[in-house]
Amino acid sequence: MLRILLINDTPKKVGRLKSALVEAGFEVVDESGLTIDLPERVEAVRPDVVLIDTESPGRDVMEQVVLVTRDQPRPIVMFTDEHDPQVMRQAIQSGVSAYIVEGIQTERLQPILDVAMARFESDQALRAQLQARDEQLAERKRIELAKGLLMKMKSCNEEDAYTLMRRQAMSRQQKLIQVAEQIIAMHDMLGN
Repeated sequence: MLRILLINDTPKKVGRLKSALVEAGFEVVDESGLTIDLPERVEAVRPDVVLIDTESPGRDVMEQVVLVTRDQPRPIVMFTDEHDPQVMRQAIQSGVSAYIVEGIQTERLQPILDVAMARFESDQALRAQLQARDEQLAERKRIELAKGLLMKMKSCNEEDAYTLMRRQAMSRQQKLIQVAEQIIAMHDMLGN
């Protein structure tokens, strides 16, 4: 059963979404208005999904969503009356997984949450891939720097420097990046 944090920013509809969620078999672990610090609430409650019910998401709502997405990523579903495509784009860019305009129908909640979870998982996988590629690129740059330093120190060509680094890595059972960092650190220490 999904644990849901319900943020209700629509006084005219108070309780409607909560009733629909309970009727659909979800556990609403906490409910509050948007005057709260959303990242703090997410940290305290640790929901599986955050649902925000708002007439029109303002800047404050978007900022709260950005903070949660950055620090404690969760699927976020926004129910709203706002039809403006620009507002929808802002919500999605802020980290909203599903943006639902008009209508809270109990029978639609499960498919909406399923889509939000799938989209969130897909986004998280893409972020992880991007981060891994960034780390690989940074490692390559450090290895290239170390290779260049070794070429100067040993007066050798690029292939020989790379071979020396690989031998060192193999003999010490280290990764090439570890050897590169050692070369860079030694160079910095000696002030060459």
